[in-house]
Amino acid sequence: MPAAFLELGPKSSSATILFAHGAGAPMDSSVMTAIADALAEQSLRVVRFEFSYMAARRTEGTRKPPPRAEKLNSEYLAAIEALQVDGPLIIGGKSMGGRVASMIADELFEAHRIAGLLCVGYPFHPIGKPEKLRTEHLKHLRNPTLICQGTRDQFGSKDEFSEYELSSAIQLRWFEDGDHDLKPRKRVSGHTHADHITSMGAAVSAWVEGLVG
Repeated sequence: MPAAFLELGPKSSSATILFAHGAGAPMDSSVMTAIADALAEQSLRVVRFEFSYMAARRTEGTRKPPPRAEKLNSEYLAAIEALQVDGPLIIGGKSMGGRVASMIADELFEAHRIAGLLCVGYPFHPIGKPEKLRTEHLKHLRNPTLICQGTRDQFGSKDEFSEYELSSAIQLRWFEDGDHDLKPRKRVSGHTHADHITSMGAAVSAWVEGLVG
């Protein structure tokens, strides 16, 4: 069970988004905070938590590497149980956090425990290893899913997208010239990181409204 949650946004929101961090940065990193702020500005309730290896870095002062993503499934399920949400729940996360959520999403959706899955910067493959795809379970995903991805994300770019077999339940929202954090090069794209994060929040809000009204 997570030691603590970080909550932002109104409890009266139409949906709660439980959002996990990526492999290397904690729940209160600048990117995680920017994402949470953007979602809360859309009147969505966002709850962040940390997997135990990341929480241990705070108390032990060591930099423990993350376990294999599937080893964290039980911790994500424990976070859902601890949160005890009343109303629609969407699970997801940044990078690895979203990948973990995607592995448990269908079972939860079929049990009517979640309304959808949100991934920001999905790690379709390790950097520099596009042949090692992490998409097998995404081929038959039945849970409504939104993936927000930068077009030049090193973990899966738009140029590589045609090679992925993804379920029709998955919607992708591309962010021009965005990297793994959706950060663009302003001179190339004409957009700032703040622009893309704000647009991401609006896209998620519209998608959530379509799910829960």
